Amino acid sequence: MSETAFYTKDLSVYYGEKQAIKKISMDFPEKKVVALIGPSGCGKSTFLRSLNRMNDVIPGVRVEGDIWIGDRNVNAPGTDVVKLRQNIGMVWQKPNPFHKSIYENIAFGPRYHGIRGKKQLDEIVETSLRKTALWDEVKDRLHNSGLALSGGQQQRLCIARSLAVQPSILLMDEPASALDPVSTAKIEELIAELKQDYCIVIVTHNMYQAARVSDKTGFFLMGDLVEYAETSKIFTNPTQRATDDYISGRFG
Repeated sequence: MSETAFYTKDLSVYYGEKQAIKKISMDFPEKKVVALIGPSGCGKSTFLRSLNRMNDVIPGVRVEGDIWIGDRNVNAPGTDVVKLRQNIGMVWQKPNPFHKSIYENIAFGPRYHGIRGKKQLDEIVETSLRKTALWDEVKDRLHNSGLALSGGQQQRLCIARSLAVQPSILLMDEPASALDPVSTAKIEELIAELKQDYCIVIVTHNMYQAARVSDKTGFFLMGDLVEYAETSKIFTNPTQRATDDYISGRFG
């Protein structure tokens, strides 16, 4: 039985008067991958962005309910959001490396958090790139621009950048949707390796990908969490008719 890395309790998100997420309670196990699936506009990315308070930066958004990591409620007033995002990393749909060298992309976060020694930064850069299977591909050009890498390499660089600040949780919003099949396969292999050390939450529109990479799957529809269970159960024996209809392609 896995320990819980974090959980939400009655989490709701509003865009102005419109309720986008409706009182969602979910637990996320340590060292497992949780996939969030559902049709476009069902709230899965909004929910994901709530987990490290990225919705704070969107005007008119209101969040209610709790997100608990241990005995800390992430949504409590006075939460240090910078530290929170250090602990809960985020990887976006499109690769977004900084306009800096490969080395500086990785070193930026640790430096921001006070690490200055070159030896320590060198170690963090190498370790992060090794964790994303990128070290052997870029070790001879660390001071070249991160933007010179291929799309798949850029996305792995962005994952390495997240890992450099030593998070315990990694959020991924459709991390392979902008990539070709070969790069997508590398990202999926990477997710399988990273879950040995991290709790990973991935939003994906690709149900085959959810079935391949995740341990648990949550099906979202119209802002509701319709069903949440082991991935094998969701894909072979869902309890809700709406889940079955979506999985079998009858809508969505």
